[in-house]
Amino acid sequence: EATYIIGIKIIRDRSKRLITLSQSAYLEKILKKFRMENSKKGYTLMVEKPDYRKSEGAQTPNEVQRMQRVPYALAIGSIMYVMRCTRPDVAFA
Repeated sequence: EATYIIGIKIIRDRSKRLITLSQSAYLEKILKKFRMENSKKGYTLMVEKPDYRKSEGAQTPNEVQRMQRVPYALAIGSIMYVMRCTRPDVAFA
């Protein structure tokens, strides 16, 4: 009987006839990889029309340079894997 498959933990409760899928170990690994293991958990409400402003981004050349070194595509791809497999709610965060 499988307990892990492609990084997804399978929890089976035969008495309740339930199967639960969890990617908590993968998420911990991703948080550690991007040095966010001490970040705070938060809940994001959906906004119908978000108002993004340029002034909220990097302002100085040093901030721009620092932000260019952040591997956003890799981080977003890692989160999207979780979203597609077990956490569709992440799509709205």
